[in-house]
Amino acid sequence: MSDDVIYRTDALIAEDIDAYLEKHQHKTMLRFITCGSVDDGKSTLIGRLLYDSKMIFEDQLAALESDSKRVGTQGQEIDFALLVDGLAAEREQGITIDVAYRFFSTENRKFIVADCPGHEQYTRNMVTGASTADLAVILIDARKGVLVQTRRHSFLCHQLGIKNLVLAVNKMDLIGYDQAQYDAIIEAYRAFADSIGIENFTAIPISGLAGDNITTRSENMDWYDGPTLMEHLETVEVRSDANLAEPFRMPVQWVNRPNLDFRGFSGLVASGSLKVGNPVRVLPSGKTSTVSKIVLFDQEMEEAQAGQSVTICLADEIDCSRGSVLAEADSSPEVSDQFEATIVWLDDDPMLAGRAYAMKLASQTVSATVAEPKYEININDPGSVGSQLAAKTLKLNAIGVAEVTTDKPIVFEAYTQNRALGGFILIDKITNRTVGAGMLNFSLRRAQNVHWQATTIDRDEHANLKNQKPLVLWFTGLSGSGKSTIANEVEKALNRMNRHTFLLDGDNVRHGLNKDLGFTDADRIENIRRIGEVAKLMADAGLIVLTAFISPFRAERQMVREMLPEGEFVEIFVDTPLEVAEKRDVKGLYKKAREGKLKNFTGIDSPYEEPEGPDITVNTVEMSPVEAAEHIVRALGALK
Repeated sequence: MSDDVIYRTDALIAEDIDAYLEKHQHKTMLRFITCGSVDDGKSTLIGRLLYDSKMIFEDQLAALESDSKRVGTQGQEIDFALLVDGLAAEREQGITIDVAYRFFSTENRKFIVADCPGHEQYTRNMVTGASTADLAVILIDARKGVLVQTRRHSFLCHQLGIKNLVLAVNKMDLIGYDQAQYDAIIEAYRAFADSIGIENFTAIPISGLAGDNITTRSENMDWYDGPTLMEHLETVEVRSDANLAEPFRMPVQWVNRPNLDFRGFSGLVASGSLKVGNPVRVLPSGKTSTVSKIVLFDQEMEEAQAGQSVTICLADEIDCSRGSVLAEADSSPEVSDQFEATIVWLDDDPMLAGRAYAMKLASQTVSATVAEPKYEININDPGSVGSQLAAKTLKLNAIGVAEVTTDKPIVFEAYTQNRALGGFILIDKITNRTVGAGMLNFSLRRAQNVHWQATTIDRDEHANLKNQKPLVLWFTGLSGSGKSTIANEVEKALNRMNRHTFLLDGDNVRHGLNKDLGFTDADRIENIRRIGEVAKLMADAGLIVLTAFISPFRAERQMVREMLPEGEFVEIFVDTPLEVAEKRDVKGLYKKAREGKLKNFTGIDSPYEEPEGPDITVNTVEMSPVEAAEHIVRALGALK
């Protein structure tokens, strides 16, 4: 190791610490990513930037030198990639697997860089890193030219709204700094960029390992007269600058109420600026007020700008809570519950059209269903990246366009206009896994044209006329468990008690309402969704509705529960072991399924998810149908 000290304290720190802090505080921040194909030198480039910006301390350098000799790929030389490839699996294989974030700064700007993996199977990791970036450095190995992953990552960056693209042609030292080969790569990439709508990019020839055109201009490429990579990173416009020119938007994260005399609304200003006295609109309610106070920590401010986390107080006591959005009174975002969205699927299990997922957008959380994709975007075929493919679902790393419907209106803007109000994630309600990320394109016109029509006679009056509380008794269990038989006995018992009922049976409904549906997972989900909506309408009419469906998935049973007021959904688990149900096999379905003549049969080649906390459980091995019905009726009485 050299005797020279790697890190030298800024002279201003010793001279005037307050001046140094002031200068550092007001530096702009650029978030960028490095992406591209495997072994294009992404991690090495970031390591070089950290090294050249003096962000490596002596102990880190010593460890890097030791690690480079032990597991590095540069022989006895420093392997800069090890600065960001910290996982054991990454060092063993010499690849990047997860996104690694690093901070560094120069005299002019602060930076957060995300090192994104190049392998196709880690596309979701790359999307995660790119979602917050202002700029993307797309690396190309000068020896290999434009590859499939180069095209894929370029298209993803374009889809994610990254306007600033840098095409860094790396490893120029390995081709003898040949200008002709560099120009050929640029022309090939330009043709591809034009085909997918990328309007402009900045091309820079570099060598991450040798340091050519990274922080200092290379003497080996006197034919290049453009900026070095660092010069470009220090001068390019950052998103915060662009956001200031947009109308004011602030999603409310929480209501700040430390005492009876103070009520403010806290959040991160997503775009624009706001001054005391300005009129604001609270969405989705649409109520207006004026700003009486802006507070940052314990200081009052005259103005709040994009990127600041502040508390805003209003002159009027109007309804505003977490999930609301404060906006300019005369330039408000839209409110809708139906959208077209571009979705990136992040889960190992495929997307199930019609399933209700939790959707988080800014500080808003709603229940959302995704329709069958209109199409999947081709990101794999080298010759037609960006083309449309027919699709019934979305699998891991797939990107598609689909309609999304939420259970209540949300405040939004198109992702290309506002990332904060246009980007969302989808969460599986049962496992709490993040399964998808999406970008809202626009609201569907029917969302504004179709409204709920108010009627004079409401559900309470319907129920009072029948002298009963509306209920949905949801019988679930395997085929042959006895759901329909028990439900029929329960209905008979309720009718003897002068209750107004209706029984929806799975087989009966598939003869009419749902005769267009099959037995795939997606069709089963749609089957239950439709039944849930019908059961809800019947409950609105004041009826006690009995439904006898296998309904194999917990998520859909939960979806129906959420459709109804609390206490009106009663899940009844008809607990019958598979071997018992199979022995009964009244319809001969299990036999066909075992012989392979009946596909997607629950319990055989399609899963059944037992209820985790059913309201009522009956065991048909220990009880007759009549005894089970009597038990359910007694339990219903206890639930009141």
